[in-house]
Amino acid sequence: MADADVSDRTNGSDGVDRDGAVIEGTDVVKEYVTGGETVRALKGIDFHIDPGEFVAIVGPSGSGKSTLLNVLGLLDVPTSGLVTLKGTDVATFSDTERTRQRKEVIGFVFQNFYLISTLTARENVEVPRLLDRTPGKTRERATDLLERVGLGDRMDHYPDELSGGQKQRVAIARSLVNDPELLLADEPTGNLDRDTGDQILAEFERITREGVAVVTVTHDDYVAAFADRVVRLIDGEVVVEDTDIVDRGGGTVERSRRSAGDDE
Repeated sequence: MADADVSDRTNGSDGVDRDGAVIEGTDVVKEYVTGGETVRALKGIDFHIDPGEFVAIVGPSGSGKSTLLNVLGLLDVPTSGLVTLKGTDVATFSDTERTRQRKEVIGFVFQNFYLISTLTARENVEVPRLLDRTPGKTRERATDLLERVGLGDRMDHYPDELSGGQKQRVAIARSLVNDPELLLADEPTGNLDRDTGDQILAEFERITREGVAVVTVTHDDYVAAFADRVVRLIDGEVVVEDTDIVDRGGGTVERSRRSAGDDE
C-alpha cells in the first residue's frame, strides 16, 4: 500500500493553517466490473490533501487518475477503504448530503469549460447559486470573482466572445462561487496554449494562498512543476515523487512553486 502523504502539515509561510486535512483516504480501493471482469482501478492507496496545498496527480492513461479525482470529488464511492471529508467518513453521507457537500465544499474545473452559450460570463458564474434566495449577493459574488480573475471588463460578454483562457477563468470563477475548500481540476490547461496555461496556473497558485486546496490531474509535467507536491499513479498505485526536479523531456525544471512566465 503506497502512501501519497508527504506534505508538511504545519502552518506554511503563506500563513495558511495546514493542520487537518480537507480530505484524506486510507487503503482506498475502487473496482469496476467491465465485460464480466473486475477491474481494480485503485489498489489500496492513501492520500491526504491539506488546506492551501497545490497537488498534481500525474500518470499514464489508465493509471487511475480520473478515478481518484472522482473519489476526491464524491462522484465515485470506493469499493473499500476509508475516505473522510473534513474529518467525516463519506460513507455515512446520504445521497442528499453527498450532493450538498459537493456543492458547498468542492469546486470543479474541467478541460472543456462547460459554459452555457446563451449566458454572459457573470451569469455563468452565478449558475451554481441560481436556487439561492439572495440574488443580489450572488450577483455581487460573481462580480467580485470575475474581477479577481482579471475579467472585470468581460462580465457581460458571452462565451463565443471570449478567448480560451478567458473561458477557463470564467470556469474557475464559477467553481469558486460557493467558497469551496477543495478545487478539483481535470486537465485544466489541456486546450490552452502555453502562455494562457501559465495564467491559469498562476490563478491556482493565488487560490491556494487564500487557503483553498487545489488538486489537478495532468499529463503535462510542466503543469506538475507548479505544484507543491506531485503524486504519480501507475496501475492504480501511488508512487510519490520526492524530488525537487521534474523531468520534462527537453530538460528539467524546479518543481517547487515556479512562477508563471519563468524561463525554462
